[in-house]
Amino acid sequence: MPWLRSRQRGLRRLAQAPSFNTTHEESPMSVKHRIVDLLVVGGGTAGIVGAKTAAGLGARTLLVEQARTGGDCLWTGCVPSKTLLSAAEHATPVRALTGQPPEFATVRERIFAAINTIAPVDSVAALEASGVEVLTGALVFRAPGVAEVDDRQIRFRQALIATGGAPATTVIPGLDPSRVVTSETIWDLDARPGRLAIVGGGPIACELGQAFARLGSQVTMVVRSGILPKEDPDAADLIRASLAHDGVHLRENTTIEHALTTDTGSMLQMQDGTTLKADTVLMAIGRVPRTAGLGLERLGVTLDGGGHIVTDTRMRTSNPLIWAAGDVTAHPQFTHLAGVHASVAAANAVLGLKRQISTTVPRVTFTSPEVAAVGLTTADAGLGHRARTVLHTHVDRAVTEDHTGGFSRLVVDRHGKILGATIVGPRAGESLSEVTLAVQKGLTTSDIAGTTHPYPSYSDGVWNAAVADVRERLASPLMRRATAALLWGRRRWLDRPAPHRRDR
Repeated sequence: MPWLRSRQRGLRRLAQAPSFNTTHEESPMSVKHRIVDLLVVGGGTAGIVGAKTAAGLGARTLLVEQARTGGDCLWTGCVPSKTLLSAAEHATPVRALTGQPPEFATVRERIFAAINTIAPVDSVAALEASGVEVLTGALVFRAPGVAEVDDRQIRFRQALIATGGAPATTVIPGLDPSRVVTSETIWDLDARPGRLAIVGGGPIACELGQAFARLGSQVTMVVRSGILPKEDPDAADLIRASLAHDGVHLRENTTIEHALTTDTGSMLQMQDGTTLKADTVLMAIGRVPRTAGLGLERLGVTLDGGGHIVTDTRMRTSNPLIWAAGDVTAHPQFTHLAGVHASVAAANAVLGLKRQISTTVPRVTFTSPEVAAVGLTTADAGLGHRARTVLHTHVDRAVTEDHTGGFSRLVVDRHGKILGATIVGPRAGESLSEVTLAVQKGLTTSDIAGTTHPYPSYSDGVWNAAVADVRERLASPLMRRATAALLWGRRRWLDRPAPHRRDR
């Protein structure tokens, strides 16, 4: 492949300028591998997937992680939070019967057990078994093609930045910082908070708020506007009611002005003039990218106003030899998206491909009930869009499980093409997978309606919504005339004398 050989020669020339100490003691890699094909910075989901992809394609790959591989998803995000939600769900009926919350130490043991079970998959040993070299330390870019890790110099042809993000925080005047936790540090609590105030109303705030309320904490959520602002308003209303049912007190359309901290807790003064007592305050107001101190300015990598790395549709930065993926970019911050984007970036980098990322991004808020959405969530009547909604009172599986407080909603265009969906109910994320594929592939409601679905299942909601859309399209004047003509012709054919009719 001449184009590939030409690209490789060009990459080698670009990587040769700065000096490089080739002694074994100064280099994290052997003399033979002193120039890295792909330097991956960050050992979270994006970094791991990107590094394994590159190594699997035969590229010399070095991953540098400052702390521990696995990233936020394993240690402070997906795994602990979903384990906490599961523990809280199992504790709910027990608490209703006994009036006692579960031992928080038992809950923590379950969380750590889940982390320890999954951790080997993301470990250094697993990376090395995939052909990735791993180095622990803080990396700084010194010049194009040159990085430094704890005084060790590394030369590289290309790099993938996957340093992730960190919880955003804000200073509340008068509030003792020792009483403030984030989605990263809340797992360090030895005891269940008696009174937990949560600042924020997004997915993290809703998930952790509901979980701790079910575990026995007095939870109050302080939300600047309303909860789950990116979701269908009907979905947000169902979650609002579910949170209230579990004892979460919602204070929407207000903020905390200042606080007074005493030995017995914090008194939070609200913008609306009310007060709130709390032992612990959880900041869940978003995340910020980890780009500071990397030396990206020496590589000519452009950042946006929020500090995110700007990438194109191939995950390439303003420097054509530097790529980025995961929470460090401006894309939605989901683990599944980080992995897919990193795989695309790594393949493009080492093979010179021009693969583009998909714009179809599913998301799930793992409250009870779950909220799952993809693509458009509300119809734009001006463009001829319409919404097809099936309440789960009409989904037999939901009836048998006594979980009918949800719905499945498809957003379609005038031709029945599926543009998006919102599903609220148990395991909504699983039901969303089918719709995500439909949006990605440009399928129609006829495609789903014509596919046999297992019964009874929650996916019946999606299928029934598709069937309803097909039936309404068949009821249009044009389709009625067409079917009437076909029916008339069929009758004429069947009414012909039998010897003259050939009906196959």
